[in-house]
Amino acid sequence: MKLGIVGLPNVGKSTLFNAITQAGAESANYPFCTIEPNVGVVAVPDDRLEELAKIYPSKKVVPTAIEFCDIAGLVKGASKGEGLGNKFLSHIREVDAIVHVVRCFENDDIVHVDGSIDPIRDIEIINIELMLSDMELLQRRLERTQKAAKGDKSLVHEVKLIEEILQILEDGRSIRTMDLSDEDKQLVKSFDLLSSKPIIYVANISEEDLVNEDSNTYVEKVREYASTEDAEVITVSAEIEEEISQLDDEEKIEFLNDLGLERSGLDKLVQASYKLLGLISFLTAGPMEARAWTIKEGTPAPQAAGKIHTDIERGFIRAEVISFEDLMACGNMVIAKEKGLVRIEGKDYIMKDGDVVLFRFNV
Repeated sequence: MKLGIVGLPNVGKSTLFNAITQAGAESANYPFCTIEPNVGVVAVPDDRLEELAKIYPSKKVVPTAIEFCDIAGLVKGASKGEGLGNKFLSHIREVDAIVHVVRCFENDDIVHVDGSIDPIRDIEIINIELMLSDMELLQRRLERTQKAAKGDKSLVHEVKLIEEILQILEDGRSIRTMDLSDEDKQLVKSFDLLSSKPIIYVANISEEDLVNEDSNTYVEKVREYASTEDAEVITVSAEIEEEISQLDDEEKIEFLNDLGLERSGLDKLVQASYKLLGLISFLTAGPMEARAWTIKEGTPAPQAAGKIHTDIERGFIRAEVISFEDLMACGNMVIAKEKGLVRIEGKDYIMKDGDVVLFRFNV
């Protein structure tokens, strides 16, 4: 999973990205690694793995991971190539979802690029650039498809869909606001449009507002805006996240407790990302490692097995499955099997979050 972090200057985007990647660097089991100067990979927090590792016991714990890309270069006119506009837009095309950092705090020492704090204006500056880029792409596609539809009537529906999307964009609305059939969603996905990508708005607030974020009127405005396009909103303090990223696990827990918080902003961002993209994790464990694997909700067992190795998918025979909760309640697999809680599932089984699985296969 790859998330692109976007935002105007001085909204806290780079501070948050630095905090996220530093947090990754502190993870002994899945260290931060630089793919490019602006890309980092971090572990997905999953307390279940530590519990699994105790039961088996496993020599190491291997969490699944998320890739964050710090997308820079956005200015007004990016869709026309201003600043690093073209590069900025090409980077967004590569991500699964957008993390849009919005400034929701006052600080006279940090000057806003537009001279005042207005999160909705900031959101719309970026969204409009994405829409303009999509309109240009769709206009070219429409011309090609209209010509092709004269000889192929099956393309008539695509022509109508493109025209409908263009009208939505011209009205200043996101493609995310459209009520599309599953078939049309797949067609739109093939268009590779920027403004159709799932989005999480990250309201960057001050430390003072962390415990009582509902008192922040800026955050409320962002939530109202996001509700119109079925987008996620989370609140973080990028400054606090940077401090948390420097701490070890015990210090982190103590620090969060002192602030009256149950979890860090990074944890909230990861959970929101999974929900937004319809992702779940299944678990495997043995003497060597306890490991989490990320799959799409609704994935059949053989395809899930293919995440581990293509040979397992190709030679899939069955899956021996138990829920994490049932395994923890039993304490070990021997008791779980005696109680009949370990199920034998075939090729039609749809994986569930927290399934602890042993795949049987023959190649």
